[in-house]
Amino acid sequence: MFERPSAGDAAVLVHLDFGVEAQDERLAELELLSASAGARVVGVVRGRRQRPDPALFAGKGKVAEIAESISAGEAELVIFDHVLSPAQQRNLERELNCRVVDRNTLILDIFALRASSHEGKLQVELAQLEHLSTRLVRGWTHLERQKGGIGLRGPGEKQLETDRRLLGVRVKLLKERLARLERQRAVRRRARGRNEMPSVSLVGYTNAGKSTLFNALTRAGAYAADQLFATLDTTSRRSYLGNGTQGGDGRGGTVVVSDTVGFIRDLPHSLVDAFHATLEETANADLLLHVVDAASADRDQQTEAVNIVLAEIGADAVPQIVVWNKMDATNGSPGVDRDAYGKITRVRLSARTGSGVDLLRGAIAETLLIRPMPEQIEGIVRTAA
Repeated sequence: MFERPSAGDAAVLVHLDFGVEAQDERLAELELLSASAGARVVGVVRGRRQRPDPALFAGKGKVAEIAESISAGEAELVIFDHVLSPAQQRNLERELNCRVVDRNTLILDIFALRASSHEGKLQVELAQLEHLSTRLVRGWTHLERQKGGIGLRGPGEKQLETDRRLLGVRVKLLKERLARLERQRAVRRRARGRNEMPSVSLVGYTNAGKSTLFNALTRAGAYAADQLFATLDTTSRRSYLGNGTQGGDGRGGTVVVSDTVGFIRDLPHSLVDAFHATLEETANADLLLHVVDAASADRDQQTEAVNIVLAEIGADAVPQIVVWNKMDATNGSPGVDRDAYGKITRVRLSARTGSGVDLLRGAIAETLLIRPMPEQIEGIVRTAA
């Protein structure tokens, strides 16, 4: 649906070890990010440093190695698995005579590729413009007029000031439009509140299987794919928890389930700010289902990265059930784990096969105090045992 042609830009990936854990998993994530953006990886350069070089980030020797990899693979793009300053990016492009993209720019590009709704496109454009505002000198080619020469003589610095002003006007307009959409979203939330229908938000690391689980719970048919950031736009659907539950008014237990954008480590702050209205849906939920890829060797670090973003958006106080997904890939069995006090701490399931999804429905009902029938409680306890 969103895929670019497979024959994309030939790219060299650069990953430097600054003493952080799970280096192989981080490099694998960069490769997946690059593929999601449509790049064709022709080389990988790795290295170890104590701290970034102020001018070139990677140091002269490593930059020379990158240049050799560019030449060998006939690459036209270099992707750093790190955040570069505007000066570092500009210096690297001069040294390598090649386009250089950092991690934030890569993620922003993927978001631009995936955005489909009007609100999603506005949010991505706002994040891109705020990112671009620090890199005008490097990115806007008509500013080369400052150098002079035939056809290049012009107002120079005045043009830069004009561009900054125009960019500021566009940013202000986008923020006003998003604020209007946020108010509309708040009205819909209040309407759901009047109906006394609990809300459940799916959160988790990108590609953990949230959209597949969303479809299993709601039969919504939302787009789900084995790619990063397949979901950008929040989708909400009702989910009936089954005949074994009933609300306080005696009717069957029904909740509103929302599928949200996936998180990633070191998520650009401009994206968090731009997607504030979308992420607010998470902060206002009655329950979070924190979906974890149980088959990932990096799952503990991914879980921590999600919790950091939840704290940023004020959703860390919302009750949470951890959902270990993809149990079919680990040869594990579905089940419910409880602490010493009998409180549900984790549900193990496979959203792809549907195994264990009913256990999650029972866990949602129990956590939200939509009273489970005795036989359902016995079923959950028996499975956990």
